[in-house]
Amino acid sequence: MAARHVLRVDAVLVQAVIAGALSFAHLHDLAAAAGQDGWKAWAYPVSVDLLMVAAWRRLRADGPSRLAWCWFLIALFASLGANVATAGFLDLADPPALLRLGIAGWPALAFLGGTLLAHSADHRPPGEPAPAPETDSVTDPEPEAEPVPAPAPTPAPVVEPPALPPTDPAPAVPAVLVDHARKVAADYRDRTGAPIDTDTLRARLGVPPHLADAIAAQLT
Repeated sequence: MAARHVLRVDAVLVQAVIAGALSFAHLHDLAAAAGQDGWKAWAYPVSVDLLMVAAWRRLRADGPSRLAWCWFLIALFASLGANVATAGFLDLADPPALLRLGIAGWPALAFLGGTLLAHSADHRPPGEPAPAPETDSVTDPEPEAEPVPAPAPTPAPVVEPPALPPTDPAPAVPAVLVDHARKVAADYRDRTGAPIDTDTLRARLGVPPHLADAIAAQLT
């Protein structure tokens, strides 16, 4: 079985809506009596209520503020004044010149208040801490620590390079073997067009590597 959604009526909210509607109507009637007809008469109560809401939000967000309290009281006085004026204390058919002057100057006053509330220098977003007050006391600077001299670098030990092993003297090559090697090298050059390398020379002569190196050195 589906649960029923019961609409709960908040008495405080209903009371606020009724009071707001009455104040809205009184401001409209007062502006219309002062010569503001058409949409202009409806704009006056909107301007008064918005200024009051902006000042109240500023108080809730930033805490007590002279600027916010000042504009909140101005908007509250305008709303209460309209309620009292439309209760028979003034002849709305022939309103006094002072009332006409106040109604005519209200837009500029409301614009100034809204601008100051939105862009004043002490405005801070919610949650941002207030700046710490500056103190005039001058504290003595802490004495600077004397620099500690760096230790002298330790000379690196001199490492002597290892002694190279003695090289074997080049082996003696018989002249006959050298002449034969020249013929082999010349024949290789004629066939390939390139000088013979040491490995090929060693293979052709059938000699050990060290002897082939010695023969190749004599052929260059």
